[in-house]
Amino acid sequence: MTTTATVTRVPLIFSGHFPINKSGCASQSTVYFLGSSSSTSSAGRSLFSSSPTTTKRLRRAGFTVLASNSMAPSIVLVTGAGGRTGSIVYKKLKERSEQYVARGLVRTEESKEKIGGAEDVFVGDIRESESISPAIQGIDSLIILTSGVPKMKPGFDPSKGRPEFYFEDGAFPEQVDWIGQKNQIDAAKAAGVKQIVLVGSMGGTDLNHPLNSLGGGNILVWKRKAEQYLADSGVPYTIIRAGGLQDKEGGVRELLVGKDDELLQTETRTIARDDVAEVCIQALQYEEAQFKAFDLASKPEGTGTATNDFKSLFSKATARF
Repeated sequence: MTTTATVTRVPLIFSGHFPINKSGCASQSTVYFLGSSSSTSSAGRSLFSSSPTTTKRLRRAGFTVLASNSMAPSIVLVTGAGGRTGSIVYKKLKERSEQYVARGLVRTEESKEKIGGAEDVFVGDIRESESISPAIQGIDSLIILTSGVPKMKPGFDPSKGRPEFYFEDGAFPEQVDWIGQKNQIDAAKAAGVKQIVLVGSMGGTDLNHPLNSLGGGNILVWKRKAEQYLADSGVPYTIIRAGGLQDKEGGVRELLVGKDDELLQTETRTIARDDVAEVCIQALQYEEAQFKAFDLASKPEGTGTATNDFKSLFSKATARF
């Protein structure tokens, strides 16, 4: 019985000491390698294939090998895309359409319209697994920027001390920062994502941190629980614990990474939202960012050197959690 192999032509461009062409000049040629798409005997395969081994041999022989068919853009979902930091991440991804296909997940139609109302923005409730499934199916990476948001009680009088805060029913940190993030991690893992980037907050090592007292929500406790769940999930991850978020221009400060809230003991405890957004996207590009958890802050503008070597930045982070 004859076995028929289905083959795909993959164009590879060679340059180097190539045979002389008819005009007497060394040529740069396109050679089509055959790659089998089924499991067949060696008789059904070409002597050449576009495998890493073949590529290495050709390079040793003096050829430069260039793939003429570029990699498809990576599909990245940003949850919390209607938030102040999430909307920046979503916008940055849209601006880099040659690298990424952006998706957003927001909680309401109003939030969707606020960031443009595009078809790639899904409306869903992270507290309900089935609600977020359509947004997650088919993605390569997930950037989680959802968070419980405390609200100030009305009638605050500055002359009478500090304001009081509360969380709306159903929107406490346990429901949003724990259950909601756990649902996202589970759904992304089931969908086979390659990486999850989770943005949290510094201060999680201190149970008495003031953020935990806001509205009685223990927000850092629940964030930390979700971070641990992600670290134990087996999915490649990057956990970014940002310092105090500022609405300032990004890309003009030296960024700092730390661990275990050590940066909170210094004067460098804040960071621009734009810089956090950039670090989220850069984390998708470097292996040095995977299986890492780190605090993130920046030096004041005008001191140090603006960070543009993100591989080096991620290499400085050494903690897995």
